[in-house]
Amino acid sequence: MKSLPAIFALLMASFATAQPGVADKRQLVELPAPMAQHMLANMRDHLQALVEIQKALGAGQFDAAAAVAEKRLGMSSLDAHGAAHMAAFMPKGMQDSGTQMHRAASRFALVAQEAGAGGSPLRPMQALAAVTEQCVACHAAYRVH
Repeated sequence: MKSLPAIFALLMASFATAQPGVADKRQLVELPAPMAQHMLANMRDHLQALVEIQKALGAGQFDAAAAVAEKRLGMSSLDAHGAAHMAAFMPKGMQDSGTQMHRAASRFALVAQEAGAGGSPLRPMQALAAVTEQCVACHAAYRVH
C-alpha cells in the first residue's frame, strides 16, 4: 500500500489537470457515449458506497460496512457493473486498477467483519485506504470521454 503522502501526491496531480492553462496529461479513454455514461454512473455509485462505508465504520457498524463494500464495490459486484462488457474498451492499466480496487474492496469486507467480531477498528480504515488508493491512481492516470 502506498503511503498517505504518495496518495495525496497522486490526488493533487489529478486536481492540477483541472486548472485553467494546465494540460491534462492523463490518458484519454474514448468510449461510446452510452458506455461512458454507464462508467461515470458506476463511479458515482462507488463514491456513494464509500460514504456509506465510512458512515457505518464511524458508527461501529462493521458488518454493515462490509456488506456495502462487497455488494457495491467488491468482486461480487462485477456483474452488476457490467465489468466484463466494459473491460474490452479500457486500456490494460485501467482494467488492472479496476480489478485491484474490486479485490481491495472484498479484502476490506473481510477485515471489517473481523473487526466486528472483536478485532481492531483501525484495520478496516487501513483496508479502506487500499480501496480508495486504487480510485485515486486510476483517476490520476485516465480520463473518460
